[in-house]
This record gives sequence, structure tokens and C-alpha cells, in this order.
Amino acid sequence: QVQLVESGGGLVQAGGSLRLSCAASRSIFSINAMGWYRQAPGKQRELLATIASGSRITYADSVKGRFTISVDSAKNTVYLQMNSLIPEDTAVYQCNAILLGGYTYWGQGTQVTVST
Repeated sequence: QVQLVESGGGLVQAGGSLRLSCAASRSIFSINAMGWYRQAPGKQRELLATIASGSRITYADSVKGRFTISVDSAKNTVYLQMNSLIPEDTAVYQCNAILLGGYTYWGQGTQVTVST
């Protein structure tokens, strides 16, 4: 098992930046992959970025060039740096972790609101 705790959400003006954190309760090296998702009201959950085996990174087209996923293995934490935020980025952001065997765990989510 793994517990995930997100933080860093909040209210920001359009064009601003936020950095989200996802702290894991176990070593990052014991987790196959981690990802960031978001869900806006009335919309399906959207995959934003993933990092696997500590280095293989993928991004959704909607955030490529604006968002950056990174890992601090010493802190067992995955970050999502979000720049050039737009109102359409308003959503609840969640991280997940996939362990060996495909077991998937989710954090509680953190709200990001981008104002005009």
C-alpha cells in the first residue's frame, strides 16, 4: 500500500504559476509509476502527466510545454509545476501511484482555481 497526500493548490490569476506536491508514504523507488490527473466539474478525469521508473515522462497535449512533472526521491515526492495557467485549468488535481501488480492508489486531491 501507499498513502498519497497532495498539497499546493489554491487560487491564482490567469498567467500565474503553482507547484503541486504529492508526498508518498513509501520510497518512490518502490513505485512503478506516478501520475497527475485533474477533474473539472461536469468533465471526465483527465490524465496530465506521468513518470515511470523514475525517468520516463509523458504529458497530455493540453499541458505540454506548460506543466512539468518531477521527482524528489529524497522526499518521496512528485511535483507538478504549472505555468501560464488559464481558467480552463480550474479543477481538482489528484496524483496516483501504481505499484507492482497494477495496484493503484489515489490521493485526496487539491483544488486549483484560475481566475480571469
